[in-house]
Amino acid sequence: MKTTGIIIQARMGSTRLPEKIFLNLKGKPVLGHVIDRCKRSKVNKIIIATSIKKENNVVEDFCKKNNILCFRGSEEDVLERYYLSAKEHNLGVIVRITSDCPLIDPKIINFALKSFKKTKVDYLSNAFKRSFPRGLDVEVFSFKTLEKAYHQAKDKFQREHVTLYIYNNPKEFKLGSLMAKGKLKRPDLRLCVDTVEDFKLLEIIYNKFYKGSLLKIKKIIRFLDKNPKLAKMNLESEKQHVVKNESSGAHHKFIKN
Repeated sequence: MKTTGIIIQARMGSTRLPEKIFLNLKGKPVLGHVIDRCKRSKVNKIIIATSIKKENNVVEDFCKKNNILCFRGSEEDVLERYYLSAKEHNLGVIVRITSDCPLIDPKIINFALKSFKKTKVDYLSNAFKRSFPRGLDVEVFSFKTLEKAYHQAKDKFQREHVTLYIYNNPKEFKLGSLMAKGKLKRPDLRLCVDTVEDFKLLEIIYNKFYKGSLLKIKKIIRFLDKNPKLAKMNLESEKQHVVKNESSGAHHKFIKN
């Protein structure tokens, strides 16, 4: 029987912030917080997908120590790594999460899964029509969709990015966009770890609020609204990210859910 699983792509190499997934946030690595928060969602399995590169042995060791499923595959062909990981663990529905989001929200993951099943799309994302804070990114797609992308994506650039082929081919796939409502509609905020400035902000948040239990996103948003200078400290990273995305020439077309 096929199951629903989260695949978290994680590796030690990072151009702007090397080894960021093991930076310490209040006594626990970034990756540890991502896993802990994903465990609160309604999925059957959580799998760390890393590469066979020697530097990632530490990722596999971390998974073994913490009884987390780990799959190792291609460093460059991340699409293949995802596909083989999903196939090995017999996943029917895949949730893609990245390892640099230590505030990923299980409620948003559950909301995305519910919307994915209700609307019967091939692929659903809350990331490309930006309405949630960056760092709460969730993508949901079927194994059938992933398999199709795996067989049809030919360009190296398409295979370096798990879902690029899917969301750039709206004629082949039915695409859904998940939009934030109310207090979560804050696309101006950046809550991921991609730069030193990103990490400094997350460090401030975790040092202030983390006591072992799940940090509430709305509470963090209220804190940042009361401290606007903190909210702006990593926004230069966001500008760079937007420029990088625009230069890639990627286009996205979604239906609203």
